[in-house]
Amino acid sequence: MPQDHIHFITGRLAEASLRGILAELGPKAGFAYTVQVLNITVAALMTAEWIAKRIEVPTGTTKVLITGYCRGDLSLIEAVAGVPVERGPKDLRQLPDWFQCGSPDESYGQHDIQIIAEINHAPSFTPEEMLAEARLLATAGAELIDVGCDPGGTWLDVAERVGMLREHGFRVSIDSLNPVEIAAATGAGAELVLSVNSQNRKYAPDWGCEVVAIPDDPKSLDQLDETIAYLEKHNVPYRIDPILEPIAFGFAESLVRYSEIRRRYPEAEMMMGIGNLTELTDVDSAGVNVLLLGFCQELGIRSVLTTQVISWAQTSVKECDLARRLVHYAVTKQTLPKRLEPRLVTLRDARPVMPSLEEIEALAGSIKDSNYRMFSTLGTLHLISANLHLEDADPFLLFDKLMATEPTNMSPSHAFYLGYELAKAKIAATLGKEYRQDEALDWGYLTEPEPTHRLKLDGRNTGRTSDQETGDA
Repeated sequence: MPQDHIHFITGRLAEASLRGILAELGPKAGFAYTVQVLNITVAALMTAEWIAKRIEVPTGTTKVLITGYCRGDLSLIEAVAGVPVERGPKDLRQLPDWFQCGSPDESYGQHDIQIIAEINHAPSFTPEEMLAEARLLATAGAELIDVGCDPGGTWLDVAERVGMLREHGFRVSIDSLNPVEIAAATGAGAELVLSVNSQNRKYAPDWGCEVVAIPDDPKSLDQLDETIAYLEKHNVPYRIDPILEPIAFGFAESLVRYSEIRRRYPEAEMMMGIGNLTELTDVDSAGVNVLLLGFCQELGIRSVLTTQVISWAQTSVKECDLARRLVHYAVTKQTLPKRLEPRLVTLRDARPVMPSLEEIEALAGSIKDSNYRMFSTLGTLHLISANLHLEDADPFLLFDKLMATEPTNMSPSHAFYLGYELAKAKIAATLGKEYRQDEALDWGYLTEPEPTHRLKLDGRNTGRTSDQETGDA
């Protein structure tokens, strides 16, 4: 099989670093390569139209790789190059991962755990609020919207609300032990009842839908066995939830009971209500959700009930949606759930790539213009431009050092921009995250794209770099 020949396009500042990486990566990843250095200082400023006018593709090239920052229509380059053109990573230090650690395979993303998302204290919601909440939960990944009733009373509007959700296309479950509420909800289209035990199981055959069997006392399975036997006798479809208890109130023992129920009922459908851990533990919920769904995947528990009320669990449904894909792949492929789902790594970065002090020093010595570049590495912030390299761990002190140089290009808007970027760089330094100027910090699935403000992409400039930046006449 012929070896791939990749033609890399870069700028002058990145040439040495790129060649150093490719000298080791090319033989390891199994591709031949050439490097074309265009007459531009910073490769990130290149556009597809600009590259198309300057690219020279060697004979035998099978693909062209350009910076991930490149804007514009790549077909412009392909028309000249005659081979496919791809955007690579935005940071050339990410090239090893780019070539060796791509997506696992096309099967990644499959799942078999259903997410039931509860609207807690549903009677307190107006119809409009309930619809909005249902849409939010469904968009995040929930298949069933669970209408959570309040204990101690009968909600007279439950049939109307369930019917409203059904009319808008939502699948609905009802969370109540009150047989009057349950009958009204199932009559209006609820397809699953949470929950059934010895108190209300005699009504279950009349509801005509699936139910969730729970123990009367979570610490004993005897009455749960009786409830299951009753449901089987009356041909009522069911799932079993032995009840997950909070830490300090029987958490470990409750996991044992889930395993015991699976041993007793190897073919039964099971459910786990995970809110007792995510809502009742002082910790960000993403990691907790991954662990619990991993337990469910291994044990064959095919549905989870979650809520997202407390602040640290307010995106729990989305986390469960990502987690169920991760654990399904890991369990079915018998591989570690590592380097597969970077969107679940939020506080830290999955693979932070930071410049070395030597690279920053080399860049500082190469820059000929007065534009400021900022970096964060080893807990220190760096600000460099032509004949200037300032560093400090404190962004305020770093800015003071800059002002002490009496810069001539410091307008109020420029100062605001630098302050904003230094704040991001300080957050990155504090958390050990990767900082790239003019880009949002990577918060996994919580990341919000950030528009570039340093580069003027409209108005006076239309995305083309200036003659001064490129060095072209």
